[in-house]
Amino acid sequence: MNKPVCVVIGVGEGNGAAIARKFSETGHSVALLARSLEFTSKLAGELNDAIAVACDVTNKQDVLAAFSQVHNQLGVVTSLIYNAGAGSWGTIEEITAASFEANWKVNALGALYAAQQVIPAMKENGFGNIVFIGATASRRGGARTAAFSPAKAAQRALAESMARHLWPFGIHVSLVIVDGVVNLPATRKKMPDKNDDFFVNPADIAATIEHLCTQPHSAWSFEVEVRPFGETW
Repeated sequence: MNKPVCVVIGVGEGNGAAIARKFSETGHSVALLARSLEFTSKLAGELNDAIAVACDVTNKQDVLAAFSQVHNQLGVVTSLIYNAGAGSWGTIEEITAASFEANWKVNALGALYAAQQVIPAMKENGFGNIVFIGATASRRGGARTAAFSPAKAAQRALAESMARHLWPFGIHVSLVIVDGVVNLPATRKKMPDKNDDFFVNPADIAATIEHLCTQPHSAWSFEVEVRPFGETW
């Protein structure tokens, strides 16, 4: 029996790696997509039936080639987790048009490119999961998120449009809003005074995503928030 196939886009040492490990543990073949193979090749070697694929999500030909490789080596994609993200910070007076465009390309345009590669087969099979990893910035524009917030808002709107269109075909499109600081060596170093409970653990985010992908048809969720229990919101 063929394994279900999960593609995780944007695999680094934090959320991406945790998502890949979770889906590998639940019996999926996993494709790890990132611009560089330096980290993903090592991770793929630690998982059962996993491959690392180089892909720049802002380049359509890269995306086409990556999904062709996934299909040839693993089979039809059943779950797509879009974790790729880019953020640059500054006020409207500080950001450049180039940084504004770069944020949008990774968070929104890349999401479009990737989703369009899996939707036809999912529609044909009447089943599939597409999960976008979003951010609180998609709901409000902070003074210094003049480039990031519009990009994440575009991603959120795209996900909602997709959900309204694709749910009737059996494709569960959902969005996970991460509201908190992710527990990574880099963030712990920057915030040495914070205790464990301050941070969002990547493994716990991954568990929420896996739950979304196994929800019964009668009770699907679209937007789910994940934040530490002590987070002010």
